[in-house]
Formats: sequence, structure tokens, C-alpha cells
Amino acid sequence: MSLQERLTVDMKEAMRAKAKDRLTTIRMVKSSLQNEAIKLGKQELSDEEELTVLAREMKQRNDSLREFESAGRPDLVEKIQAEIIVLEAYMPEQLSEEEVKEVVDAAIAKTGASAPSDMGKVMGVVIGQLKGKADGALINRLVKERLKQA
Repeated sequence: MSLQERLTVDMKEAMRAKAKDRLTTIRMVKSSLQNEAIKLGKQELSDEEELTVLAREMKQRNDSLREFESAGRPDLVEKIQAEIIVLEAYMPEQLSEEEVKEVVDAAIAKTGASAPSDMGKVMGVVIGQLKGKADGALINRLVKERLKQA
């Protein structure tokens, strides 16, 4: 079942259950996917493109969560946390820090990177392999740490 089909089924279930917050979040994701398809001039997005949109939605909410926490807005923090929980159900399982380290080490060996100036090469390889499976900030931090040690 594609992500669009799954979202449609879940949207109907949320309507029946009268789960307004869940329904709103699912509608926002469906809308984002449709907008991306229009932007790319396609009828349907590939799995990778859908994952890119989901990751973007998740990042936006995580950024908003940090902003609302620092601004002392518990009402908005609660709303964003609920949206994040809904989005996590559609995201692929996230890799552990150790698994990400292994991929980073392999990418460093593959690219022959030896200094922090090689970060772009390594990030390109790692991001391509871990798209949607690991947080970009975690990847960035681990690449920086590994290249400082090299």
C-alpha cells in the first residue's frame, strides 16, 4: 500500500473516530504530498520523494517544537508533539546512533576523506544512504566528530 493510500485509509478512520487533531495532521501531510507532486509535474511521487516530503514535515515540526519550548508556549508544544506522534507512524524506523556511525565510517573510507574540509563529500554519501532513516543533525554531528579524529 502506497503512502497516499495509507493516508487516505487513516484519514477515513480518523473521521469516523472524530479524532480532529489526527485528521488535521493527516490532511496537512496529504496536501504537502500533492503540492510536491504538482511542483514536480507528476501524477504520483516515488517512494523516495514521499519520504523527502515526510522528512521535511517532521523537521518543520521539530523546529517549531524547539521554538515553542523556548518561548514558553506549552499549549503549542502539546499540539506540535501530537502532530509529531502522528507523523512518526509514517516514517521509516530510525537508525540508532551506532548504526549511523557505521555508515559514516564507511562513507569516510569510501570517499577517502581525511579532514573537516571533506565534510561535503561525506555528507553527500551519508545523506543519500540514510534519507529519512536518521536525523540530519545527528548525521552532521557524527561526520564532524569523525573527521576531526581523522
